[in-house]
Amino acid sequence: MSDPLVLAADVETELVEKRSRFLTRLHRVEEVEQAEALVRAARAEHPDARHHCTAMVLAETPERAVLHRSSDDGEPAGTAGMPMLQSLLHAQLVDTLAIVIRYFGGVKLGAGGLVRAYTAGVEQAVAAASLRRRTALAVARIEVPPAEVGVAENAVRLWAAAHGAEVEPTQYTARSALLTVLVPPALLEDLAADTARWSSGRRGVEDLGRREADVPL
Repeated sequence: MSDPLVLAADVETELVEKRSRFLTRLHRVEEVEQAEALVRAARAEHPDARHHCTAMVLAETPERAVLHRSSDDGEPAGTAGMPMLQSLLHAQLVDTLAIVIRYFGGVKLGAGGLVRAYTAGVEQAVAAASLRRRTALAVARIEVPPAEVGVAENAVRLWAAAHGAEVEPTQYTARSALLTVLVPPALLEDLAADTARWSSGRRGVEDLGRREADVPL
């Protein structure tokens, strides 16, 4: 199964279908309470809209299982919330809330038309969104004497930039500097080889396990 995706930033798009306006908002959320607050805000901002339909996917955490929710908000059952939810699932998005705010244009769309419109609204927003990939990265640590930290940081950052890795802020102990790199597990050996090169074999890489992280696509 491929890694899930998350939003890098919230996004809003608009779709017009037979004079009905469908404003679609995608929000990055991590808790039900956060999503409910965003829905209340949308209702307050657009009090004249006829419907505020929603769909949400929250990723599994140590405290809860994967959570799926949807609401038709007065549209015929199954014509809004569920198609929106299916669009999020098809896009492999997690920790995402979709809100579609509909202003009725005076022309009924029918059940099929509503399904198509709400699906298209979310798909359009997903296409416009900036996304990141959630994956498990290796936590690699390199320990160097304080006198070598400048050379080490420069070498590690150059390697990370070339390999899509992330360097965390350097930590210091009484006797050493600790450089931590989040790296795809398959590149650990490459990082170790590069570390041995710039340190003339004096420094190594310690594998501290795995950490989930959101990385650019």
